Amino acid sequence: MKEIHPLALFRLSVLGALVSRERLHRGELQKSIRLLAQCEYVIPGSQRCMLAEKTIQAWYYTWRKEGIAGLSPKSRIDRGLSKITPALQEAILAAKRDNPRRSVRQIKRLLEADGLVANEKLSRSSIHRLLQHNGMSHLSGSASLPEEKRSFGAEFAGSIWYGDVMHGPHVPIKGQLRKTYLVSLLDDASRLVTHSAFCLGETALDIEGVLKQALLRRGVPIKFIVDNGAAYRAATLQGVCARLGIALIFCRPYAPEGKGKLERWHRTFRDQFLSELDPRLITSLDDLNARLWAWIEQVYHQTVHSSLDGLTPLARYQRDLPRIRSLGTQATQLDALFHHRVTRFVRKDGTVSYLAQRFEVPYELSGKTVRLVVDPHAQRVVGVEDQAGESLGQATALDRLANVHRTRRKPEPPEAAGVLSNSPDKGPRTGPNLVELAHTQYHGDKRIVAASTNTTRQA
Repeated sequence: MKEIHPLALFRLSVLGALVSRERLHRGELQKSIRLLAQCEYVIPGSQRCMLAEKTIQAWYYTWRKEGIAGLSPKSRIDRGLSKITPALQEAILAAKRDNPRRSVRQIKRLLEADGLVANEKLSRSSIHRLLQHNGMSHLSGSASLPEEKRSFGAEFAGSIWYGDVMHGPHVPIKGQLRKTYLVSLLDDASRLVTHSAFCLGETALDIEGVLKQALLRRGVPIKFIVDNGAAYRAATLQGVCARLGIALIFCRPYAPEGKGKLERWHRTFRDQFLSELDPRLITSLDDLNARLWAWIEQVYHQTVHSSLDGLTPLARYQRDLPRIRSLGTQATQLDALFHHRVTRFVRKDGTVSYLAQRFEVPYELSGKTVRLVVDPHAQRVVGVEDQAGESLGQATALDRLANVHRTRRKPEPPEAAGVLSNSPDKGPRTGPNLVELAHTQYHGDKRIVAASTNTTRQA
């Protein structure tokens, strides 16, 4: 399975709120794009933090036509080469410095009016790239109306999920108390907890494990709204969402109102679960999670919610079951979607290391650098790929005892051995032969003397 380019995943995350909509009303597309262009982003491989409306619009139409593959960057043969002369470049930058509010169109008209460039000989995109390269494509600041914030709710269950992490209690692990973190996914319309689990960290791997169980239990959401942290921006998580058609939407930093319903769940959890939990009865992480899920299913999901018109979260979720997207045939491929790729060097004995364990790969890969396809949750290697994502074979755990009795492949005899064989493809040699030349030079005189001696004796 080929990896999705990180830039394609980023572009899809920007379009998340748009691509998840089944229908856009008149004028709604441009309004949404305008709002997206006002946000700040962490752009891979760039120091910029803003995106132009035309850029976002182009990505949107490309996605509609080509899907996630169309969002991958296309290499240009003229990359890094400017078609604008140095003198004209300086004139463009000077025009922008003189009046930072000048648009690309205005700069183009100014240069044409001043006779520095012929009409329609300089494209606006060339001007934009130059300004962009010099960090001058956006205004340093502009007055704007305060952002309008309104309460919202999904019409149907399965439309929007939220994901977040909160601090949990300490549990004994191998004789030591370890801090836990509660990773929870919540359905917007029903307030149902699609899955939740205590983990020993709040990494991308922990979040992926909870998401995988939620997908198996509760189907596939249309939108997945998460925090803006690095764990949620992991390439694996973005790739899973992209392949399942889930719009991964990141909350803006310092804007907790985007996941207020999940914050409400956390308050309920503290008041009703943590306050009742007896730490003396908890002997392990599994023990803690067993109590967590029993409480969710038996208490929380069965309690009438004030915002659900007299329904429980479970009843409200079940009402929309016909509308919820199931995994379908993708259920059999779900494990593969959550596999990670790590680069490793294959030793001379045909083994690689992963998480302090040794695995055997096809012996012909010895001395090469490959990508291991790993199941991080099961802590095992499932296959080997090249850098393009093509399979190179399987990987198995190293079994030293079995290798004692294993028949080893022996090297093939050298080509020179074919001289002594009767192989039909070995014809007579007509060229010079170093062995025969050396033999003649060394034994030539001796053979002549020996022949004369034999002749005399016979006479």
